[in-house]
Amino acid sequence: MLPILAAVLAFITIGGLGWVFVGGDDSSAQAVKRAQSLGEAKKNPAIARKAAAANTPEARRKQILVQLQEADRRERKARTTLASRLKQAGLSLNVRTFYIISAAVGVVAALVAFVLGLPVLALLGLALVFGLGLPRWVVGFLAKGRMKKFSLEFPNAVDVIVRGIKSGLPVHECFKIIGRESPAPLGPEFQKLVEGLGVGLTLEQALEKMFERMPTPELRFFTIVIAIQQKTGGNLAEALGNLSAVLRARRMMGEKIKALSSEALASAGIIASLPPAVMIMVMMTTPSYMMPLFTDFRGNFLLLMAAVLMSTGVFVMKRMISFKF
Repeated sequence: MLPILAAVLAFITIGGLGWVFVGGDDSSAQAVKRAQSLGEAKKNPAIARKAAAANTPEARRKQILVQLQEADRRERKARTTLASRLKQAGLSLNVRTFYIISAAVGVVAALVAFVLGLPVLALLGLALVFGLGLPRWVVGFLAKGRMKKFSLEFPNAVDVIVRGIKSGLPVHECFKIIGRESPAPLGPEFQKLVEGLGVGLTLEQALEKMFERMPTPELRFFTIVIAIQQKTGGNLAEALGNLSAVLRARRMMGEKIKALSSEALASAGIIASLPPAVMIMVMMTTPSYMMPLFTDFRGNFLLLMAAVLMSTGVFVMKRMISFKF
């Protein structure tokens, strides 16, 4: 009973602390198609009325809504597969290699536990944690850090495109400048975008592949603006300039939210770590005082209830201080 209870309490405590601190056509073909549609519209009044209705503000709002829904679907799909997570982390591993590395880490952890003379249950628990949990956590941590760096530099890339368009440069040349001059991961991602355009992908397809590698809200907004501008026309420099202003205002709002919630985050971490820390210190100073919790059935029950209540409190605090913007 004692090893089982100790393993359960250890897993619940580690999980609680982790929860707090860590859950187409090319342009020429399009031009020909547009010219043909304009010619047909002049001949057929019904087609002309339909084309006019498609350019109304209501139709554009519907088109933007469809683009947002499609981007959300792609983002959810990109975040669910392990292969996508490896790409987002910037790792050149395939899924099979990742599983082999995970199994090797789990075996090493089990061997270390065996050498230390730990119980069989603890050995299996460590093998599962280090074999299944740790590698995925590392991939998620790398992906999150990489996407954060990308988001911080992305407004500067949009400004480069705006200035390039105003000075007469093509959009593809602006992409090349960003890929050549910007730091990682922004520069390498735009280099891959330029390579995709060079092998025949349309801009929408290349941006979609880029979004699969880097599913950030900033890139999603950029993709939607480019897609709508290609279909409806308009001043791309003005649209991207407005997007850059929105992205910078969004970042300022995020930093403000982070500053206001930092006190709550620190309080949650202290509250979550205080009971296990006090228990360990008492065990080190006066072990006889804490032993009834492990040797007596009533003490086992109290420990189990304390772990359940502690985990519930950690979960509630995590939900209260998590802000998505």
